Amino acid sequence: MTQTPAPRPLEGQVAVVAGATRRAGRGIARMLGAAGATVYCTGRSARGVSGGMAGRSETVDETAELIQAAGGRAVAVRVDHTNAGEVAALVARVRDEAGRLDILVNDIWGGDPLINWEQRFWELDLASLAPLIEQAVFSHLITNRYLAPLMVEADRGLIVEVMDGRHQGYRGQLLYDLAKASVARLAYGMAMELAETNVTALAVTPGFLRSEAVLEHFGVTEDTWRDAIAQDEFFAESESPCFVGRAIAALAADPQVKRKAGLVLYAGDLAQEYGFTDVDGRTPHFYQLPVRRVGEIAGAPGKLDDMQRFLVWTRYCQIHHDLAHQDEAHRLAERLGLRDAGPGVGPLPPGGQAAL
Repeated sequence: MTQTPAPRPLEGQVAVVAGATRRAGRGIARMLGAAGATVYCTGRSARGVSGGMAGRSETVDETAELIQAAGGRAVAVRVDHTNAGEVAALVARVRDEAGRLDILVNDIWGGDPLINWEQRFWELDLASLAPLIEQAVFSHLITNRYLAPLMVEADRGLIVEVMDGRHQGYRGQLLYDLAKASVARLAYGMAMELAETNVTALAVTPGFLRSEAVLEHFGVTEDTWRDAIAQDEFFAESESPCFVGRAIAALAADPQVKRKAGLVLYAGDLAQEYGFTDVDGRTPHFYQLPVRRVGEIAGAPGKLDDMQRFLVWTRYCQIHHDLAHQDEAHRLAERLGLRDAGPGVGPLPPGGQAAL
């Protein structure tokens, strides 16, 4: 019996995935390739050349080979996206070889070694500030600046900034929050300036991503990941890097994607809208699980233990800036023993006074 070939809605299109070495970037590149696009996989770590501070072995060459092994078309290009000259050379190569660019995905990060989650802003090591902003923010600006003209000239295309979290609240560490919030704002600002074109800019966020490092941390593989649920209940709603890749492929194939310009979109929501699943057939929706769990913790009597307090505090940070969730934020502040000053001001210790 002849098998029906899988649909390839992006056949003939060309994509650049910046930061395709590992994690979400690799999954996105793979799924754009599976949907038919020719994918330029870029990043600093190439075969024989180590890039970044992560100290990991993955390379853009391996990503391209995974796409090719699955029947797709891919090109690996070593690019330091903080270097304008190298990005300009990438543009020239794409223009010369492909003659077009339809999809640009910015998943450049590599900032984990520069983030100390224990430091408050008045304790920060300022030596890490400039490298982080250059790597996690300026690289995105440079990449968009040089590659977007290929789309604007053709009056078509999709630019995707890959985020961490769709909420507007705080992400738990000032430098991390600053970098990720800047990426969301970048997507929004580009969308506004592209409003009179047929080029769309937006942001997409995965949930609990089963990256290479996360799998190693839990001592599992992609095939045995469920064994780690006993260590972390939230891992039950984790997702492979290909899930966010399928989300972006679905957006790229949507003729009405312009309606989503400037938004931060969650892969789990897009799965429900477009009807795709993760590679294991599941439709994970990570953010629903911690919200439900925090509600249970906050509603139970007794003193919070350290983990419970962390979870309630994390949820409070996410929503206290959101007027639509102000009642929930006030309840969580009370549970934490904070004097909540309301959206836009933040939590105050008992007896504190807001600086207006």
